[in-house]
Amino acid sequence: MSEQGWRGFLAADGVDDWAVLHGGATAVFIVGSLGEAAELARAVAEGTSPEEPGVLMTVTSDRLTVRLTRDVWQLEPQHVEVARAISAIARAHGATPDRSAVQEVQLAIAAHPDSIDVPFWRAVLGYAPMADDNAVDPLGHGSTVWMQELNPAKPLRHAMHVDVSVAREFAEPRLAAALAAGGRIVDDSEAPRWWTLSDRAGNRVCIASWPDGAGSPDPQDESSTP
Repeated sequence: MSEQGWRGFLAADGVDDWAVLHGGATAVFIVGSLGEAAELARAVAEGTSPEEPGVLMTVTSDRLTVRLTRDVWQLEPQHVEVARAISAIARAHGATPDRSAVQEVQLAIAAHPDSIDVPFWRAVLGYAPMADDNAVDPLGHGSTVWMQELNPAKPLRHAMHVDVSVAREFAEPRLAAALAAGGRIVDDSEAPRWWTLSDRAGNRVCIASWPDGAGSPDPQDESSTP
């Protein structure tokens, strides 16, 4: 795994429409109708290099969501130019970028190394591999499943939690909304990279500005694990 790709994207000019989430660079463009969203998707497809097979687009009644990869570690220098081209196409079609709408939800399943069971989750969900430790929805509709390897010396607490990856400037507003809705902060030692919250029943969720807010993750860091 290399950080060069996503760090280079964050440092690049002309990609202000985009947020770098757990799955990579993502942008949301607001339009006036489903037809306009479909037309914008067609224009992006025609204007995007066929050598970029990782591009995923989702069309809804008022927006087009574009993801350049399915994994942050797949971002490469050429994705900067692709992002710039897509933003230019969106502007030409009168679409408005909305970083507040950019997010990705990931289900993290924690296990000790001898219990990591990625093949099971891929099989039961009908998901495909993207990296050794995850499974992704081939349709791009469902949340990514990530197997988080725990330190064998530490006890296994809650086996699952949800990660919500958002643009850096919207992490704290999302946190405030969650607290206002009755949540509580369990751990803020890694803030602003992420905050771990809990609902009243003790179920945990992490709101993450990483990697869009930069900062380097530690693969052995379990502070975001419920």
